[in-house]
Amino acid sequence: MNRVVIITGGASGIGAGLVRSHAADGDIVLAADIDVAGLATVGQLPGVEAVELDVRDARAVQVVVDEAVRKHGRLDVIYNNAGIGIGGRTEDLALAHWDRAIDVNLRGVVHGVHAALPHLLRQGHGQVVNTASLAGLLPAPGLAPYAATKHAVVGLTLALNVEYAERGVVFTAVCPGFTDTPILDKYSPADLPSVPRPVNPRRIAEATPGGIYPLEKLIVDIRTGVAAKEAIIVSPATARRAWRLYRWAPGRILRIFQRQAGRAQQKLRGR
Repeated sequence: MNRVVIITGGASGIGAGLVRSHAADGDIVLAADIDVAGLATVGQLPGVEAVELDVRDARAVQVVVDEAVRKHGRLDVIYNNAGIGIGGRTEDLALAHWDRAIDVNLRGVVHGVHAALPHLLRQGHGQVVNTASLAGLLPAPGLAPYAATKHAVVGLTLALNVEYAERGVVFTAVCPGFTDTPILDKYSPADLPSVPRPVNPRRIAEATPGGIYPLEKLIVDIRTGVAAKEAIIVSPATARRAWRLYRWAPGRILRIFQRQAGRAQQKLRGR
């Protein structure tokens, strides 16, 4: 039986990759995004329904989920994947930057969970997959709002994984390392106050061990982990090693990060 799948942030990056993967399997896919142009592209795939959605709007998210269940009779998987990257030195950020990160990256996930959970409980089965980040597991200097929200998504997902394990609903957190998606090139939403850009995320990603992970490989990792009903998916292997090292010796890893951040600040001051 083909699955009924909702994917927020489905117009680009990880979301679009998941849309293509599920569509190739013959699943019924509802791709939701605020990016109308991107939706027009993925909406051409067989079995894909494209819908404009701002995940900050709880009522709109509820309508999309309810309509999908009404139309198709059930919901098998919802990927709460929509997210934005916000970076910069914390002293340069306005409250507007924090509000946007929280509204999209955290409240957007909460809205998806709140809308889907009653349907999944009534069915007695289903899976909620929340996109977090390796920045939700490790320190991420220069990305404080992003890291804060992604840590929250991990905590939310693991709490719900335990809470609903006996009721047939699976919760999974996805924590990718640096992956080749547009978020590496987007420093902050254009409608927010501009801030100095001390670092280039893509250049940092290219300089890390393992470099930038291909999107196609990440999608395979996510689909494999989701099928296995894993509570947390950390990918690629270099990201898993970093996470394990941090869990094993958090103080030591923090000191390494502090030294790296200090050297970066010195370079900035020397410009």
